[in-house]
Amino acid sequence: MATDLRSPMTTSPVHVLPDPGQAVAADAPPIRVGVIGYGYWGPNVVRNFAEVTGAQVWAISDMSQERLALAHARYPSVTTTTDCHALIADPAIDAVVIITPVSTHYPLALEALRAGKHVLVTKPLATSSEEAVELIEEADRRRRILLVDHTFIYTGAVRRIKELVDSGALGRLYYYDSVRVNLGLFQHDVNVLWDLAVHDLAIMDYILGAQPHSVAATGAAHIPGHPVNMAYLTCLFDNELIAHHHVNWLAPVKVRRTLACGDRQMIVYDDLEPSEKVKVYDKGVTLSSSPERVYESLIGYRTGDMWAPKLSLTEGLRVEAQHFLECIRHDRQPLTNGQSALRVIRVLEAAVQSLEQGGRPIELPPVEPLPLPAVATEQAV
Repeated sequence: MATDLRSPMTTSPVHVLPDPGQAVAADAPPIRVGVIGYGYWGPNVVRNFAEVTGAQVWAISDMSQERLALAHARYPSVTTTTDCHALIADPAIDAVVIITPVSTHYPLALEALRAGKHVLVTKPLATSSEEAVELIEEADRRRRILLVDHTFIYTGAVRRIKELVDSGALGRLYYYDSVRVNLGLFQHDVNVLWDLAVHDLAIMDYILGAQPHSVAATGAAHIPGHPVNMAYLTCLFDNELIAHHHVNWLAPVKVRRTLACGDRQMIVYDDLEPSEKVKVYDKGVTLSSSPERVYESLIGYRTGDMWAPKLSLTEGLRVEAQHFLECIRHDRQPLTNGQSALRVIRVLEAAVQSLEQGGRPIELPPVEPLPLPAVATEQAV
């Protein structure tokens, strides 16, 4: 794999993902995929790997016989089993997709890597940065692909926002604000930050291309016996850039909205909007001062047009599945690799530490220079 000593966060790999419909060489054998977990997200993953070019869903594992029956009814030629370890050990399987509770990600992913399998694991990669580092090192040692399912990174909306930010269209960024709330689904093994904020932190990491120098979090657990169900997370960056994330399992409505404000333009990203998910506003403020009043700035308000850029309508999970297969075939680091997942986990760990200390800001160590994703193609989705 190619190596570059620059930080991967300084790059803008926006046009490097393959077209999900592109042809695969006729003599190329299909990549056989085993999927562990057929609950909430599993059927979507299996559907995409079953339909994408160059893959073959070989086996599905789940602890529930009822869910396995549903899988067999839809995919009668696919082997189903309650023994995920047998699936991992199957020599016919090239890649393992892990869609299980967070506490099982590390042991299952490590077992699959040691069995020589490529691994795609749902978010978050592990329950600690130490576990994430071990998985990254194991994948590198065995030259296997480790992709983390930060699905939103592969959507047309998020990729378009990344293009706009990197092009300088927004100008100097002032703030980044996200809200991700709904009624449920309450989790038992992770709090709301690890369940919901992980999405927004991954999106923020990709779009901003920078790591916060400190984070502060407050929250509350309202349901006895359950972890924190609502939280507010603030991330502080250099150059006075601030990001704020609101996540909640106990909201009367479902909201998935992000604001990115620059001194030139502003973006509103509403993931629940059926057509115009991204809107760009030519709005802002201007500062001016006359020579005789040099210490007093006059604030002017600029109101211009709003426009909605054209976005790829391809399902993000479909793009991610194709990207995973391409990385396996060509020995390339994926866009959402272990390093990007590790950055998110470190922010989450600091956020939990801040929660436990009543919202005290927690400093994050500087990001070490890491190898860049070695992706050579320039095909836009």
